Amino acid sequence: MTTNNHARAGGDYQGLGIVRSLGRHGVPVCVVDDEHSIARFSRYATYSVGTASLRDQRQSVETVLDIGRRLGLKGWLLYPTRDETVAALARYRPLLTGWFRVPTPEWSTMQWVWDKRNTYRLASELGISTPRTWCPRTLSELEQLEVDPPVAIKPAIKEHFIYATKAKAWRANSRAELRELFQRAAAQVGPGEVMIQDLIPGDGEQQFAYCAFFKDGRAMGSMVVRRRRQHPPEFGRASTFVETIELPILETLSERFLRAINYYGLVELEYKFDSRDEQYKLLDVNGRTWGYHTLGSGAGVDFPYLLFADQMGDSVEPRRGRAGVSWIRLVTDLPTGILEALAGRLDWRDYLRSLKNFHVEAVFNREDPLPGLMELLLIPYLSLKRGF
Repeated sequence: MTTNNHARAGGDYQGLGIVRSLGRHGVPVCVVDDEHSIARFSRYATYSVGTASLRDQRQSVETVLDIGRRLGLKGWLLYPTRDETVAALARYRPLLTGWFRVPTPEWSTMQWVWDKRNTYRLASELGISTPRTWCPRTLSELEQLEVDPPVAIKPAIKEHFIYATKAKAWRANSRAELRELFQRAAAQVGPGEVMIQDLIPGDGEQQFAYCAFFKDGRAMGSMVVRRRRQHPPEFGRASTFVETIELPILETLSERFLRAINYYGLVELEYKFDSRDEQYKLLDVNGRTWGYHTLGSGAGVDFPYLLFADQMGDSVEPRRGRAGVSWIRLVTDLPTGILEALAGRLDWRDYLRSLKNFHVEAVFNREDPLPGLMELLLIPYLSLKRGF
């Protein structure tokens, strides 16, 4: 293995998972974040650097380069944990590769992931089902659509909408509500980026995902999961309880999409099962680590380390995550589960059983306890910052 065996990661709980994954293999890690987050408190974090903002793509690239030069991080591997960071690494890859290892593909690949309009267009060409989606540019175009609420209003590009609204999507139950929410969304993200989407029935129980380290047209590591619970329950910004399952159709569909864009790296493709036509419909593609990626290590696929080993030139043998392994993030799952049970949408006995039998907790860990304690202290901050 080369001597440049180091990595840089973000600082939230998915960043913490990267820090622990690499740190257990003796790999030094630098945490860079623009929020008060928990990864820097890990025993495995070598450096921690706070910065004003990582939302502007060009500015974030310059910030990372400055930190790299200041701390002497030549040859370190970059792990993005947010969509805007993925886009920055892809767009400005030539500026970064002289100093860092950049596993994020070039923009010619990532454009199909960054913008859902591109994602859905390519999926359609490949025979992969997606929800019916419209992208009106004006209110008059919206009025001409033959759309029957309820529908979802969501952005084609997530970052500005999510930061402004702390929501992944909005639900419109009537034409009047659709008009109102469309105008509000357009004010946030601009004309043409607002998507009106057929609302597939069901909550997190109907949501699935394919996760992989993908290279040269095949999965070197993979798992398929069912998102049992999410927060918020209808349009989940984040998973709160996930378990691995066997569902070969998602492997087939996802790998077809990834081969078409010549994808390399870590990736999650999200689907929702539509009982009306019995199709698994592609919702989103995330070209980075995802919130519950630490489920992989419990199921036999340590995703961050697989990518690291490959970048260092080590041989990586293909592996699949075993079914029946579960992951939970207690600080968000407890309030979500209690509220769903009180509303009658979740059986108390099933919920208590899941709390007793999970395998991987997102943050709390006996060998590395401080991040879990700090997360509890940061709950008020996280609630204000991102709606938790």
